[in-house]
Amino acid sequence: MNITVLRTFLGLVLCWSGGTAAQSLAPAEADAVLDTLVEGHPRLMLSDAGLARLKALYDSDETLQRYVGDVLETADGYLDAPLLERKLIGPRLLSVSRAAVHRTYAVSFAWRWTGEEKYAKRAVKELLNVCRFEDWNPPHFLDTAEMSHAVGVGYDWLYAYLDDGARKEIEAALVAKGLGPGIERYRSKFNHFTYEANWNQVCNGGLLTGALAIADVAPEQAGFVVSQAIKYLPNALRSYGPDGVWAEGPGYWHYASRYTAYGLTALDTALGGDFGLSAVEGLSATGAFPIYMTGPTGLFLNYADSGERRMRRSMPCLFWLARTFGRSFFSDAEHETALREGAGTEHLMWYVPPSADLRHEKTLDRYFRGKVETIVFRGAWDDPQALFAGVKGGYNQARHGHLDLGNFEMDALGVRWARDLGSDDYNLPGYWDGKPGGRRWSYYRLGSFSHNVPVLGGVNQHALAEAKFLKTAAGADTPFVVIDLTSAYQDFAKKVTRGVALIGGRRAVLVQDEFERSKPCEISWGMTTDARITLANPKRAVLELDGKELHAVLLSPEGGAFSIGSAEQAPPQKTNEGIRRLMVELPESGGDARIAVMLAPRWPDGGVETAHEVRPLADW
Repeated sequence: MNITVLRTFLGLVLCWSGGTAAQSLAPAEADAVLDTLVEGHPRLMLSDAGLARLKALYDSDETLQRYVGDVLETADGYLDAPLLERKLIGPRLLSVSRAAVHRTYAVSFAWRWTGEEKYAKRAVKELLNVCRFEDWNPPHFLDTAEMSHAVGVGYDWLYAYLDDGARKEIEAALVAKGLGPGIERYRSKFNHFTYEANWNQVCNGGLLTGALAIADVAPEQAGFVVSQAIKYLPNALRSYGPDGVWAEGPGYWHYASRYTAYGLTALDTALGGDFGLSAVEGLSATGAFPIYMTGPTGLFLNYADSGERRMRRSMPCLFWLARTFGRSFFSDAEHETALREGAGTEHLMWYVPPSADLRHEKTLDRYFRGKVETIVFRGAWDDPQALFAGVKGGYNQARHGHLDLGNFEMDALGVRWARDLGSDDYNLPGYWDGKPGGRRWSYYRLGSFSHNVPVLGGVNQHALAEAKFLKTAAGADTPFVVIDLTSAYQDFAKKVTRGVALIGGRRAVLVQDEFERSKPCEISWGMTTDARITLANPKRAVLELDGKELHAVLLSPEGGAFSIGSAEQAPPQKTNEGIRRLMVELPESGGDARIAVMLAPRWPDGGVETAHEVRPLADW
């Protein structure tokens, strides 16, 4: 099939700004990868035909009207804003590069939508400004990749407005400050381009977008970049398998998935297909991950350096996932957020109208398998007061990981009772030294002592530990998980297991830990909370937060007692001011031990679960 016929065929199957089905155009060799390059501009993300379809839909779609208004308002706010400056924060230019992405998308789209020259003038001014930076900070290559993405999209979308001098200046900057440094790193086998975490998608996705923008004027550099990106992206995309989980946590899920969507959309619109990348196992399911990981409080099940609050509250890549895989569940969930928080340009670029299908797949419980396993349980959807609990397993060497195997979090009554503190300052000395004995684990938030996990012998979990779910009962009347934590405590125990269950008709949470010690050691059980803690008696603690009440009942051991600790730390670590720890301390001893704690909210009907029969985890 010759190139013209192939382009014609692919054009017939493209929808909106790009095709929704993966086109396999292998081999992705540098000398052939650009054979199907779409001629002219714009060819990235949102074609003129895609823009025309949006305009045709606009008069009949009130949601689309609102989103366009949001983006135009954002663009108006940039018109008189000070130009970006090349200022590093620590080793990073990243905040500037991200600002360039947001400005470029909003203002360039505003020009394409309205035709008003004020937007085009400002967008060109923004582009030339960043192109005149001395560099885009390649030592921290995320900065370079995101800036390459911003400049590539801006060049492509504004091409018809740019004069010849501006075009040449932008092309030269993309080659010298984006593609060139990227090619050096590809040739050196720079592992951040090749490994399984967010750097892969951001670096490869950002660079290939910039490359495709100027592929007709810099074909040698662009072909090499695109072929390498296609080669290495699967290493990260396979991390979604098999169920869509993301090892770096739900906040980093958004960063990684957004650049996955950018990269695959750019391939689709510029080359007519994504080389089968969207068919990688797990990608079609991953839109469910941030939806299920969000508790009724609006906070994530937090692990790794992710953070419990969304990095950006809306996640427009859910539209791309919905469109690509025909999953209206993803886009309808994102509509709820975008209508509340405001829409961005990507919501328009990947726009999917709200669905009339209310038969969505929301189940109360969801188990996500993968290198990092998670499971979440809830009492109800669409009820901000509902009970919610989640548990994390996997392995402690996941990128951005903490020593937190078995960590649980809990929401009820619109409050997060058991929480994870998240990341500390990335610029702390040794923050990224995660080897056994590495300095990373000396920081309170990253080691085990801040997490809702047991600590044996007064030391962190083993840095190389892995934990697998042994049993799950998602969807049962009493849903639960049992997780094997033995690897995390191998220096002190022959076996350690944790069970977490929703009990009493999903009105309370039970956390039960069982230990078979191999040598005498103390055991410390802890839960981090913002609540004020009062000890009603040694076996009952009352937690109060935002006018709500939670009772913690120590069901086992017989002679155990609650105590109150603090999570506060001294600078330069984050200080965690006012954050407390509910503790159970068992003195040094040998043999078997069990700690079982019931966490029972005081519900509006006044009811509090007060008792529960403790059964061995083997009998769950």
